[in-house]
Amino acid sequence: MKTAIVTGASGNMGQAVIKKFIDEGYRVVGTTIPNDPVPVDFPSGKFEKIIVDLMNEDDSQKFVNDIISKYGSIDAAVLTVGGFAMGSVTETKTADITKQYKLNFETAYNVARPVFVQMMKQKNGRVFIIGSKPGLSARHGKGMVAYGLAKSLIFRLAELMNDEAKGTDVVTSVVIPSTIDTPQNRKAMPEADPSKWVKPEAIADVIYFYCTQQAATLREPLIKVYNNA
Repeated sequence: MKTAIVTGASGNMGQAVIKKFIDEGYRVVGTTIPNDPVPVDFPSGKFEKIIVDLMNEDDSQKFVNDIISKYGSIDAAVLTVGGFAMGSVTETKTADITKQYKLNFETAYNVARPVFVQMMKQKNGRVFIIGSKPGLSARHGKGMVAYGLAKSLIFRLAELMNDEAKGTDVVTSVVIPSTIDTPQNRKAMPEADPSKWVKPEAIADVIYFYCTQQAATLREPLIKVYNNA
């Protein structure tokens, strides 16, 4: 049985990805934060929930090491943890950037690095990190300075990981969704047309496709899951 890690298991995207990978026969290990109020309920034997502070590098390393010790390998890692903040340049202090950097970059890097080390030993594996339009292009990041700067590092990280992994079957992808159709976004934007947004299940389907044999020859993909938003 293949093993996948999904960080942010209680989030809308995290839950959709977990369900998809379980349905496709994977064993999934999902992370939640301490005192997470959202229940995460999937069949035991196929899903394992681990409480871990992904901003803590040592805790994240131990989390990955424990999975390797228990299951021997990691076939896929989908890193969905992050957070959002508004703010123009005039409103954004260094502390705001630091907060977004920790939330959006460190939580990804602290898992991606030990996972990458293991996958390089295996010589195969797929890492997916959730990017964003403001991280991809500054023109999309107006009024979201700290968030856009933090997310932009995800793209550079993926480039560096793919460069180190040349000649192996270890691939890091950045998934760039447009507005995701979640209850929270519907409530926040009642005037918008959610049919143009992208559903978490559609993102999960795309991510899984990149783990299949049909996608095995693809390298360094930026996966833009926009629908019509």
